[in-house]
Amino acid sequence: MSKIIRIGTRDSELALWQATTVQEKLEALGFDTILVPTKSIGDQVLDKPLYELGVTGIFTKTLDIALLEGQIDIAVHSMKDVPTQLPKGIVKAAVLERAVSHDILVHKGLGFLESDAPVTIATGSLRRKAQWLNKYPNHTVVDLRGNVNTRLLKLIENDWQGAIFAQAGLQRIKLLPKDAVQLDWMVPAPAQGAMLVVAKEEDDFTRKAVSKLNNTEAEVTTSIEREFLRTLEGGCTAPIGALAQIKDQTVYFEGVLFSLDGKDKLSVKKEIPLGKAKGFGEACALEVLQNGGDKLMQAIRNENSALH
Repeated sequence: MSKIIRIGTRDSELALWQATTVQEKLEALGFDTILVPTKSIGDQVLDKPLYELGVTGIFTKTLDIALLEGQIDIAVHSMKDVPTQLPKGIVKAAVLERAVSHDILVHKGLGFLESDAPVTIATGSLRRKAQWLNKYPNHTVVDLRGNVNTRLLKLIENDWQGAIFAQAGLQRIKLLPKDAVQLDWMVPAPAQGAMLVVAKEEDDFTRKAVSKLNNTEAEVTTSIEREFLRTLEGGCTAPIGALAQIKDQTVYFEGVLFSLDGKDKLSVKKEIPLGKAKGFGEACALEVLQNGGDKLMQAIRNENSALH
């Protein structure tokens, strides 16, 4: 007997686009579905930077609770927002085919890159802030919160020179400016551009239905990136970037760890045959930790605890 699969999602335009995409794919396979939009803590508290809220999974926690309490059957997330440790009873049901993973700069003209005048760039991401300051140490980076539409509006309303976004997000809701600059030098967040569907571990019907949407390549690359993040982080918020790509049965990986001010950078670039990729993300992270990453992570933890 079939049941109606209740799809939990945040209520932002981008989140609804993602959930609707999952809904269309499930219905094309013959399943009945309904969308259940909700607001997350991360969408409600906009006057503090994310790292000051001191909560992992700030965009996913509300949906996790709804899932565990039986109000929804699945939750659809931007995978980069999901903590590497899922709550007990919740499992990964599918990783959808990945979109472009790059960050982009939305700007009001690029003259500032050659100018000596003061420059202000906006982003709510520690990772983007650290990488921008590493490349442009004389610039000022200010905090930018809210859903994609809100952040674009804030850029228009303020006298900032630009703001950094994930390319996939703007593309998905058709808000990508033609003159936006792809920041191909910036290492993206682990799993950026990927959509994750989670379900209750005990719900065999739903897990089996959603598993049909899984993209193997996206699952492998995001698993490596998230393993790198999990091994480095230990529950701390840090400027970490990671990107794994598969070409000709080889996995190419780049991972970075920065100090919060962007001055210190540790990186790793490695490749491995696809068949030997198990534990690859962890091995890359351990190399970073051995090359000074452990001290850098401790300094970041100390700075974060001072913030809280």
